[in-house]
Amino acid sequence: MNSLQFHYFRLVFLLGERPLLQLNSLAIFAGWVITPNILMLGSIDALSMALTRMLIFSEATILKAWKHVASLAMEDMIAWMQEGGQVGIFDATNSTRERRNMLMKMAEGNCKMIFLETLCNDKRIIERNIRLKIQQSPDYAEQPDFEAGYEDFKSRLDNYEKVYEPVEEGSYIKMIDMVSGNGGQIQVNNISGYLPGRIVFFLVNTHLTPRPILLTRHGESRHNLRGRIGGDSLLSDTGEIYAKKLSNFVEKRLKSEKAASIWTSTLQRTIQTAGPIVDFPKIQWRALDEINAGVCDGMTYEEIKRNMPEEYESRKNDKLRYRYPRGESYLDVIQRLEPVIIELERQRAPVVVISHQVMHLKLSDTSLSW
Repeated sequence: MNSLQFHYFRLVFLLGERPLLQLNSLAIFAGWVITPNILMLGSIDALSMALTRMLIFSEATILKAWKHVASLAMEDMIAWMQEGGQVGIFDATNSTRERRNMLMKMAEGNCKMIFLETLCNDKRIIERNIRLKIQQSPDYAEQPDFEAGYEDFKSRLDNYEKVYEPVEEGSYIKMIDMVSGNGGQIQVNNISGYLPGRIVFFLVNTHLTPRPILLTRHGESRHNLRGRIGGDSLLSDTGEIYAKKLSNFVEKRLKSEKAASIWTSTLQRTIQTAGPIVDFPKIQWRALDEINAGVCDGMTYEEIKRNMPEEYESRKNDKLRYRYPRGESYLDVIQRLEPVIIELERQRAPVVVISHQVMHLKLSDTSLSW
């Protein structure tokens, strides 16, 4: 099996013992709120091979150095998790049993560990990925000769193949020929618990088919003019102008995309904003509705400050976790967005999402992976 038939990477998920929110596009799907420690060790592997080829150090010396650096990184991650961290992603090839056993031994008694292995046998996808790597990776930023970079990366794959040993130990998720989203299989071993289950569910629904996801807030509403939060008001005159301009933009941008769709919340201002857009199906999601402000719905922040000073200060001090009386917190909003995120990941055609400010702050985080 040569390098053009086989390409893989390894990720190790380290899961703390405290309850977790949903994953966020693996790194992002894992923690909109709980920012994971992400340790990128792939560049260390590349450096070790480059130094070996240049005969600066022996391969044995490089291997010893890699183990030392990897151990330090792992120790940092475990220390971070013991201080309250909840999800860590240890990003490296970890292509041998020896490396994986070293990591599992360090994690024992400190956190749960899951290996993620992806395998692809489609030569076209591998070729495309290699070329994208040369064009976009900082490893080759100073390499002006594309073909030289191409041959160098193929050599790196060959070196990985020589030592590669399939993941068969511990807890793991193995994705085989799932990159295109057309078939393939996923193998799961020794996976249990809420968060690991959500990771598997998310991965089953992902694919790499390129498609635009367009996010826009609704046009200006009458409540916006008055500074009032929540409610279900109609658009202002300015908002109606925006809706027409948005329609022109979408129809030009997606004129050749017959399978595109328009998603809105169930509130009038988003439905009205989508109104002028024709020729595309429209889907209403209650999960995309604005945050429920409870008893504060329809009030201005000045009115809340004057009439409910304790609530105003509580929100000011912790906007993320503050929950409006009889309403929601931003954490609640994040929780209810999960089905929208999963469905967006499954889509193979463009989607225009017309929603609210809070929704787009969270969706735009996830869209970094699209």
